[in-house]
Amino acid sequence: MPALPIVQGALRTPDERFAALPDFPYRPHYTEVGGLRVAHIDEGPRDAPTVLLMHGEPTWSFLYRKMIPVLLQAGCRVVAPDLVGFGRSDKPVHRADYSYLNHVNWMTAWMEANDLRHLTLFCQDWGSLIGLRLAAESPARFDRIVLANGGLPTGTGEIPRAFKIWRAFARYSPWFPIGRIVRSGCAMGLDDAAAAAYDAPFPTRRHRLGARLFPGFVPTTPGDPERANNERAWEVFKCWDKPFLTLFSNRDPVTRGGHKVWQQLVPGAQGQPHAVTRGAGHFLQEDKGAEVAAAIAAFIQATPTAVR
Repeated sequence: MPALPIVQGALRTPDERFAALPDFPYRPHYTEVGGLRVAHIDEGPRDAPTVLLMHGEPTWSFLYRKMIPVLLQAGCRVVAPDLVGFGRSDKPVHRADYSYLNHVNWMTAWMEANDLRHLTLFCQDWGSLIGLRLAAESPARFDRIVLANGGLPTGTGEIPRAFKIWRAFARYSPWFPIGRIVRSGCAMGLDDAAAAAYDAPFPTRRHRLGARLFPGFVPTTPGDPERANNERAWEVFKCWDKPFLTLFSNRDPVTRGGHKVWQQLVPGAQGQPHAVTRGAGHFLQEDKGAEVAAAIAAFIQATPTAVR
C-alpha cells in the first residue's frame, strides 16, 4: 500500500447534485482511501474482462456514459472511478493536499483495496498520466492498455502552445466554468444537459480547487518532481510486451500526433490495429464514444488473456 497523505479537510458534493444525470443511471460504489471517500461505478459480470476507464481534467466518470453500454453489450465488466477532487469523490480543501504523486498513490490504494486484476486500461488526458503510472508500477494487474489523447510527460519535451494557454487560463482566470470547458474540447458539441452534468460535482469555487490545480501538475520542465517517476515508468513501457493500442483523435490541439512515440517504443504496440479517431476533439469519449468503445471491445476479443 502506498504512503498516503493526511488530508486536512475535504468537501463532499451533495447527492442531490447528481439526481438528474442524463443517460447515466449507474449506482456509485465507495472506497475509503486515506480518509477520503473515492467513488466508482462497477457494471457487468465480475468474472468478465474488466475495462478500467480513467477520466481526466476537468471531467468525471460521467464522461464514459456513451462507452459503457457498448462495452457491457460486448460482455465486459466496466469500472470507472472518479479521481479525488472530481465527480462523487471527496475534494480536499487545501492546495498542499493536491499533487501528481498523491493522486497516483490514492488511485493505487483504491485499485488495491478493490483488488482489481486482469485489467484493460483505457485512459485519456490526466487519466493517462495517472493510469499509465498505475500500470507501470503494478504491471501484473494489467492485461492490456488502450491510450487515447494522453501520455506520460517527463518535462523534457516540447510543450504545445494550446496546453500553455489552457494552463494559464486555469491558473489565472477568475471564471472557471467546467461544463463550458468540456464543451470547448468537443468537436461535435455538447448539449446543455450534459454540460450541466459536468458542472454538477462543483457547486462552489472550493469544490473546483482540484480542477484548477491539475494543469499545473503536468511535468513541463526538467526539474519537475515527478520526472524521475515518469522516466522509470517509461523504462517499463519500453519493455512492455502485453497488447498496447493507441486511439488518438485528429482534432485535439494538445495531444495530436502523440501516439507515434508509443507505437515506436512499446513492444506490445507492434502490429496492433492502431487508429486515428476522425472528427473527434480532445474529449473523444463525447464525440465518438460508441466508436471508441467498439474498438476497445474488438481489441480485447483479438488479444485474449491466456490465464484468468
